[in-house]
Amino acid sequence: MEARLNLMQIPGAAKFGKHLAAADHTFPRSTVPGATLELVKIRASQINGCGFCIDMHTKEAARAGETSVRLNLVATWREATVFTGAERAALELTEQGTRIADAAGGVADEVWANAATYYDEDQLAALVCAIALINAFNRLNVLVQQPAGGYQPGQFG
Repeated sequence: MEARLNLMQIPGAAKFGKHLAAADHTFPRSTVPGATLELVKIRASQINGCGFCIDMHTKEAARAGETSVRLNLVATWREATVFTGAERAALELTEQGTRIADAAGGVADEVWANAATYYDEDQLAALVCAIALINAFNRLNVLVQQPAGGYQPGQFG
C-alpha cells in the first residue's frame, strides 16, 4: 500500500511538514514527562484512526522504555490501573481536545481544572500544543492514507 500523495515530495507541503516536525521537537524541553507526551500522541492517534502515528509513537515510546502493558492499555486508560493521576488527566484532556466537536465549548472546565492540579501553566501549554500538533499530523496522514507498519524508531530524528 502506498500513500495517495507523498507530501514530502511537494515543496510547499514538505516545508509545512518540516515546520510541524520542528514544533514537535520543542516539547522535549518541556517538563512534561516524555512518556506522558507519547501517551497523549498515541491516544489522539487512536481516536483519529491514524495508523501511521500509532505505529510511530508506540515504537518511540517502547524505545524510550515504555512497557508493552501500558502501551496496550492506552485505549482503555480509564479501566487500567497502570497510569498515574497526572497521566490520566493528560489523557482525558487529550480525548476532549481531540473530540472538540462532541461537546459544546470544547474541553469541559472540570477536565481542565483536573489537568491544572497536576501541571503548571508551562506544562499545560506544552500539552495543549502537543495535542493540537498530533491532531494536525493525524489529519495529514489520514487524508493521504499514509500506510502504517514500516516506521523505524528514530527515523525522523
